[in-house]
Amino acid sequence: MKKLHQITSKLRDPDKGCPWDREQTFESIAHCAIEEAYEVVEAIENKDYDSLKDELGDLLFQVTFHSSMAEEMNLFTFDDVVDSISEKLTQRHPHVFADKSIKDAQTQTDNWERIKIEERKQKKDIKSVLDDVGSNQPALNRAYKIGKRARSVGFDWNDVSGVINKIEEEIDELKVAITDGNKTDIEEEAGDLLFSVVSLSRHTSIDPETAIRKANRKFERRFRAMEQLLKQSNKEFSNMSSRELDDLWEQVKATE
Repeated sequence: MKKLHQITSKLRDPDKGCPWDREQTFESIAHCAIEEAYEVVEAIENKDYDSLKDELGDLLFQVTFHSSMAEEMNLFTFDDVVDSISEKLTQRHPHVFADKSIKDAQTQTDNWERIKIEERKQKKDIKSVLDDVGSNQPALNRAYKIGKRARSVGFDWNDVSGVINKIEEEIDELKVAITDGNKTDIEEEAGDLLFSVVSLSRHTSIDPETAIRKANRKFERRFRAMEQLLKQSNKEFSNMSSRELDDLWEQVKATE
């Protein structure tokens, strides 16, 4: 880390550093951290561990780069960043670093949220349990976190069956909205349905963002296979009936 910090500082040197690196600000490279994080996820999904090593390095560089800019502005240093996360992890794992015990991972998740609530109470500007849930993250992730926050104070279904009943209720309400043809109501009910599905993923310990990414990849793989079969038969999508396309889809699924 010392070596990486030295390299970053040299890149930012006002006299001998890189012109591009010297010009950057928190705002100008904020998107880079997001991009690098997604590339880490992609390497994991592809089980490409050589790339994972490189992508983790790229993500780590974002941390050191932002820390160097903060240090230049006398805001905080990289050591402060390390101290902050070290203290946070210690406080939020009393079953590891203090005389506490837990029975399972779900209990730890609930305890984690309760500890975070107590931490937020120390901040004068926090007025709600839902305050400071990041608004710039993907909507599925945010829905997941909002649900976790609500659960931490006892507002949640007791079991999976309650969530499934809610999903069925939301589907019925969406059907009514579609029948009525009201676009605003359709959007609202579709949103409620998606939020409920995220709650189901939370109750079953499934990350919704990961689940939808895998679903996207599966659909893309099968659709591309359909395209290949049509090409081999000298056919086009536009010339196929819905029934024929359904049969082709099932044919592709059967080969997996």
